[in-house]
Amino acid sequence: MKQPLVIAMTGASGAPYAVRLLEVLLNSAIPVHLTISPAGAQVIEQEMNLSIDLEDFNPRQLVGDTNADSLIYHNYRDYFTPIASGSFRTGGMVVTPCSGSTLSGIAVGASSNLIQRAADVHLKERRKLILVTRETPLSLVHIENMKKVTEAGAVVLPAMPGWYHGVESMDDLINFVVSRILDQLEIENDLIARWASREGI
Repeated sequence: MKQPLVIAMTGASGAPYAVRLLEVLLNSAIPVHLTISPAGAQVIEQEMNLSIDLEDFNPRQLVGDTNADSLIYHNYRDYFTPIASGSFRTGGMVVTPCSGSTLSGIAVGASSNLIQRAADVHLKERRKLILVTRETPLSLVHIENMKKVTEAGAVVLPAMPGWYHGVESMDDLINFVVSRILDQLEIENDLIARWASREGI
């Protein structure tokens, strides 16, 4: 059985990246533990026109019937969940989108909610932690926090879609970022056309 992954959604712009990532993981029969911050729920409503109840969450609101039973939800205030403990083994964690405040909390080990605590667990257990930041322009504070988390072992993966793979729709741009996340998790995918030389190498 594949190890579960932890996905966290916070209050930066880019909710469609997270939803697409969830769809791909669930379609690949990978168990997912999901947690969402209140600001993350507000972004979901604004960007995807979906009203999410964090106290009575229904996975099908985000992913429809796409293996929704493989998605386990945890309230952002609940520290008594498996993902808050290092003894619960996972294949990694992705915070997407990752807000500046969440980045800051992770950088200083604040653990003021389940998202930050789970990220701290992944750092201390030396597991893959991917932070899909979405902020522009960057202040020196952002840059220093990115440096801190990178030195601690995280991967900072800004939501910067490429345009070289034959972009024809918004979905192509979303798939580009999601594909790069999956690459970091070492999960095979064909969401985008890979770069190749003219000789096909």
